[in-house]
Amino acid sequence: MAEGIRDKVVILGMGCTRFGERWDAGSDDLLIEALTEALQDAGIEKKDIQAAWLGIHIDEINIGKGATYASGALHTPFIPFTRVDNFCASGTEAFRGATYAVASGACEIALAIGVEKLKDTGYGGLPDSPAFGQEAVMIGPNATAPGMFAQLATAYAAKYKIPMDKLKEAITHVSWKSHQNGAKNPRAHLRRAVTKEQIMGAPMVAYPLGLFDCCGVSDGSAAAIVCTPEVFKKLKPNEPMVKVKALQISVSSGEEAMFTRWDGAGIITTQTASRKAYEEAGIKDPRKEISMMEVHDCFSITELVTMEDLGISPPGGAPEDILNGFFDLDGQIPCQPDGGLKCFGHPIGASGIRMIYEIYNQLLGRWPEDRAVKNPKFGLTHNLGGVPTQNVCSVAIFGVD
Repeated sequence: MAEGIRDKVVILGMGCTRFGERWDAGSDDLLIEALTEALQDAGIEKKDIQAAWLGIHIDEINIGKGATYASGALHTPFIPFTRVDNFCASGTEAFRGATYAVASGACEIALAIGVEKLKDTGYGGLPDSPAFGQEAVMIGPNATAPGMFAQLATAYAAKYKIPMDKLKEAITHVSWKSHQNGAKNPRAHLRRAVTKEQIMGAPMVAYPLGLFDCCGVSDGSAAAIVCTPEVFKKLKPNEPMVKVKALQISVSSGEEAMFTRWDGAGIITTQTASRKAYEEAGIKDPRKEISMMEVHDCFSITELVTMEDLGISPPGGAPEDILNGFFDLDGQIPCQPDGGLKCFGHPIGASGIRMIYEIYNQLLGRWPEDRAVKNPKFGLTHNLGGVPTQNVCSVAIFGVD
């Protein structure tokens, strides 16, 4: 049996731009901003990076295909630079490329960087383009992301016989909690706290999802430099190591869209990836062992069902956990301590690495007390790309030694 990558790779340094309407910067400026912070944090020079991976999804937005745009913007020294795209998991896929390269021994220091500048489209949601494939255009010409994810809510309520008003109360708490956290974060796109009354009374987008139940798009970039534990000890001999404990990807098989064993009340890929990630990391009881999470809250109902798909809440128990404050910043497992997609928006290629940036800095105890997670040991990130019927999921776990 494969032994996985547990403890074979360490994060040497990270960088993350401010997310938002970055009319002041092009994609090249954002890439440079993220890499500059990561290099300073790592304590190395650009020439020390031996391979790089770029995460981006909608290449039509001023980046183009391949990785030559990024290598040119960053003036990397003729190293291998690879563009990866796997929907909303693209940033984590870039991180996986860099991590696997170091774990395999192919190189000792590698870069993962993600960027997306979606506000340039002038549209509030994702651009309607063949970026999702011509087949998707023909199969679902009228499908929308809110409409597809909203169906999780009705299926979940029917399965567990939970009244829709109680479910709405729970997903309202999800959004309220994230805005409370994001209001404290200088890198977040949306920095205003909102009341539960504002969330409940917001215009409906796709029942039961109102305006504040949906994340927006944004501009941003994030970068991670990873290395072997041996290189880290030479460069930072007296500093704690944030190690990659697990990184798993799961992609839909077609079961959800074309067969009958899926009930529509959860995400099969999240259940699969998390089970494998816990095994790789040696985690037996995630509800007791995970310290904090950054999950893919594209919609508030997605975060609710994810709590059960990750094995944190018992089946049918996520609403009670949420309403009891279990995932609040001062709860047992804080979720979205940085504000999540809800407050950062979703520049697709950057989001996965932005989540890792939050976990990395929380594990190192770098944040001010008012937004710090107390005594974290293991942090988890989760991305979900596509729609509930056809998607890709990534789950990564990090720990500090």
